Amino acid sequence: MKVDIFIPCYIDQLYPETGFSMVRILEKVGVDVNYNKNQTCCGQISFKEGYWDHAKSIGEKFIRDFIGSQVVVAPSVSCVSMVRKYYDELFYNSALHNEYRLLKKNIFEISDFLVNNLNIRDLGATFNHRVTFHDSCTALREYGLKDEPRILLRNVRGLELTEMERTDVCCGFGGFFSVRNEAIANSMAADKINYALETKAEYIVSTDASCLMFLQGYIDQHKIPIKTIHLVDVLASGY
Repeated sequence: MKVDIFIPCYIDQLYPETGFSMVRILEKVGVDVNYNKNQTCCGQISFKEGYWDHAKSIGEKFIRDFIGSQVVVAPSVSCVSMVRKYYDELFYNSALHNEYRLLKKNIFEISDFLVNNLNIRDLGATFNHRVTFHDSCTALREYGLKDEPRILLRNVRGLELTEMERTDVCCGFGGFFSVRNEAIANSMAADKINYALETKAEYIVSTDASCLMFLQGYIDQHKIPIKTIHLVDVLASGY
């Protein structure tokens, strides 16, 4: 099987190892990976800030970059949700209507793709740590992703998964929300991290690097004894 991969802009710029982790996972399960070097952004930030014309121009490039792809896989649930949910607002009944409708059906977040498309539960990973899982807002409320990351984590050797209280509550990032409402966002981050600390976990795991970036910033600022890590970096560990 051959797939195209989409590496979101902030993973490309800030967490490139997460992109490589996804490639290692896909190659391990026998998938032939193709990477289009012309890809950039899905347009999510512009869209959610109300700059729809700008988002549409970015989205047009995104669609053209992946025209002809049978399957597109990404390590960011929020970016995939942008394409699946909000491209309807930008491209319905447009010149790219058919192309975006096909892409919408064929783009997947990595854990969803592994569990529900390839029927894979165990990747042979090893991660000797206690972790807790953060459900991002987009994962739950836009994509509908909850069980798949946990299924994969429970099959990682040496890993102990402990659920935090109110795992489905926002971490406070929300894109530019954390910039415009810094005090509120930091209070939400503190609550989320305290819930994680109560589990005695060493790591907070999530499918959304933007949430992890925000939480790690708060952790570093306040010297809190816990770390963040992306799901695919856990799943690519130990082999």
